[in-house]
Amino acid sequence: MTDTTLVPLISLERWAEQFEANAKAYQSASPYPYAQFEDFLEGWAAKKAMEAFPKVKDEGWIHYLHVNEKKHGLNKMDMIPPFLQEVIRALNSDAFVKILSQLTGIDGLKADPSLEGGGLHQSQRGGFLNIHADFTVHPHKRNWRRRVNLLIYLNEDWKEEYRGELQLWSRDMKRCEQKISPVYNRCVIFNTDEDSYHGLPDPIQCPEEMTRKSIALYYFTEETEAPRKRATNYKARPGDGLKSIAIYLDKKAVEVYNTLKGRLGLNDDFVSSLLNRFNRKK
Repeated sequence: MTDTTLVPLISLERWAEQFEANAKAYQSASPYPYAQFEDFLEGWAAKKAMEAFPKVKDEGWIHYLHVNEKKHGLNKMDMIPPFLQEVIRALNSDAFVKILSQLTGIDGLKADPSLEGGGLHQSQRGGFLNIHADFTVHPHKRNWRRRVNLLIYLNEDWKEEYRGELQLWSRDMKRCEQKISPVYNRCVIFNTDEDSYHGLPDPIQCPEEMTRKSIALYYFTEETEAPRKRATNYKARPGDGLKSIAIYLDKKAVEVYNTLKGRLGLNDDFVSSLLNRFNRKK
């Protein structure tokens, strides 16, 4: 599939202009480089992507259900609905990654065809993701340093009272500096440094029949020397009290799992099935 066949899904010309115009603001944003863009996919494409989004109970979903998160992910490309595959390929294309480098100022960005940790994300009522800084190195590519996240929200008629906003926290974890609602066809892009703390820590309050849906894509640079490797670094918020102990212990368990995952070439399916079975019994 060539880049030209992908243009109808997203206007590369439009976003090349927008990214160039917003590069300075992006790179100097607080608490770390980020930006949000509205009407990101072409209108027809956003609607079709939303309608194609699979249900949590469909085959292939990884169930991230532990102390620090309650969400679901689908990153097996052959199990993602065909149209959503097209959207992902458009955003992983060389042409799009090139203009993403212009926005971020990071040369040599690379898309991740394996969608490690990314792909489709979905959270039901009560779902959350504690504040964290992302894992720093691709689990299966030791020299790939994680640099940029891109999220596209596909939540039509999302209301403020449903919560689920993306929170961006200061690098010292003293305060939340930005809150971004996951409204329909909004795109959020931000750098993933060792201290770019973010998440959605407050349980989602949407109706039972709704979910919080997003496409999540991560971009890397290939380093000459292996970068410092660290698992997802969850952080307690000021005022979390005793909850901070559980957050810390769960973080350490994730670190052990991440180490084994890299050394043994594991994927998330086995642990996901265990966590899902345990949570059904609760």
